[in-house]
Amino acid sequence: METHGKILIADHHGLVGDALRRQLAAAGFKSVIDERGLPPLTDAARVDEFFARVRPQYVFLIGGRAGGIAANQKFPAELMLDNLLVVCHVIESARLHGVHKLLYLGSSCAYPKLCPQPMRVDALMTGKLEPTNEAYATAKLAGLGLCQAYRQQYRLNFISAIPANIYGPGDDFSEADSHVVGALIRRFHEARLLGAPEVVIWGTGTPRREFMYAADLADACVFLMDRFDGGEIINLGVGQDWSIRELAETIAQVVGYRGTLVFDTSKPDGMPAKLLDSNRLRELGWQARTTMREGLRATYQWYLQQLASVAGGGDARAVL
Repeated sequence: METHGKILIADHHGLVGDALRRQLAAAGFKSVIDERGLPPLTDAARVDEFFARVRPQYVFLIGGRAGGIAANQKFPAELMLDNLLVVCHVIESARLHGVHKLLYLGSSCAYPKLCPQPMRVDALMTGKLEPTNEAYATAKLAGLGLCQAYRQQYRLNFISAIPANIYGPGDDFSEADSHVVGALIRRFHEARLLGAPEVVIWGTGTPRREFMYAADLADACVFLMDRFDGGEIINLGVGQDWSIRELAETIAQVVGYRGTLVFDTSKPDGMPAKLLDSNRLRELGWQARTTMREGLRATYQWYLQQLASVAGGGDARAVL
């Protein structure tokens, strides 16, 4: 990417988008488009008008609304429709208005539920999806397919990648929409303040997940935009997975919660395992820099700072 080229991050104040803005600024890119002027990406006419007026040269297409198992069960239609509309409108406007290069981010939940581990790109669409996030995963699969179809038909430099589970400063900690890391940080923090003797966690604790710190993902995305022009989908991972039990125990240690962890086996587990085969990314010359514990500590520190900004500093005194 040219240092002064106009860069659009198609994401409304999301975890990945915010990390990308910080990464691009640190790398010296001067013309990242102010996200405050970004229209609703589900509105075709407004997206087209925006591209025609602003003329971005490079686009990071993060996608639409996301959420954990609870959100996917409660709002499957909204999640699916939002992601389908966003990818259709942004990719078509990028074609119409001369975008030089676009990177679309899919999701690891697009792999089959019982996918062999680690998950290789050639396993996509070879089996049934995990039912708890099937609608969202179908939309992300469609986005990957659309990106490749535009590349094939119009000879455009549109590339696509699938990241591992993302966490970090700026994560969603709400009860309704948080993913597992954000949800556990909030719940363990609240349990510690209240002196709760136990914390109940959904599922058996046995599913395995690969987690990637948001700043590392942002670095990988910029790396691909700079150095990769191929048509293959690239997995973006760190090469290590954790069980939900291991994750919960580590977060409890980081937060300082010393109570009991109880696993509610009546709740769904989701996919049994999600470890990406990221050998292609490493062959290209990239690897993650942040350890899991470092990333969790930084994420918890950010969460405390947000609480302090609302509560006048009281929660900032919490022991890390």
